[in-house]
Formats: sequence, C-alpha cells, structure tokens
Amino acid sequence: QVRLVESGGGLVHPGGSLRLSCKTSGSFINIAAMGWYRQAPGKQRELVAAITSGGSTNYADSAKGRFTISRDNAKNMVFLQLNSLKPEDTAIYLCNARILPLKSGWEDYWGQGTQVTVSS
Repeated sequence: QVRLVESGGGLVHPGGSLRLSCKTSGSFINIAAMGWYRQAPGKQRELVAAITSGGSTNYADSAKGRFTISRDNAKNMVFLQLNSLKPEDTAIYLCNARILPLKSGWEDYWGQGTQVTVSS
C-alpha cells in the first residue's frame, strides 16, 4: 500500500521559515511528478508548487520567490522550503504524487496534510 506522510508544519511568526517534508512509502514502480497543495479554511485546495522527476519546477504566483520545492528521488521524498511566511500562507499543506503502483496504472496519491500557521 502506497502512503505519503508529511511533516514539518507548525506555528511560525510572520517572516519566519519552515521546511516541509513528504515521504513516500510502500511498494510501487515509479514516481512521476510530486507537488504541494494547500487548503485554507473556506477556500479551495490550490497548487503551491510541483516538481517533475527530472527536476523541472512550477510555482503558484503566491509562492514565487519565497518557496522552494525540491525532491530526493533516491529517498522518494519531496520538500518545500517556506520562507518569508505571511499570515495568508496559513493552511493545511498536502503532499501529492503521481505514482505507478505494482498492480494498476498511474494514480494520484495524497498525504494527510500538515498544518502551517503564520501568526504573531
């Protein structure tokens, strides 16, 4: 069974930083794109950043210049460095991965999410 588990969220002051991690575990053949989404109360889930297996990245306009996505293919992990955090960044951050499991075609998998709260 494929699982994605996030870590690294927390409470931080405006202007602070956090580093989110997401570990993929279980049995699978390959991982394609990985990404981070976020969902704030009363708002739709939105893409924050994504990265292909080759390292190409894509960022939401709100994340450009402040957040950095990276991945470690050997460890099946994806990271999101959050800098210059603002109160409007407060949300649950969810990890997403496009994975080829052992017995079916490519599927999207989601983690449970990690809470990021930016407040003074």
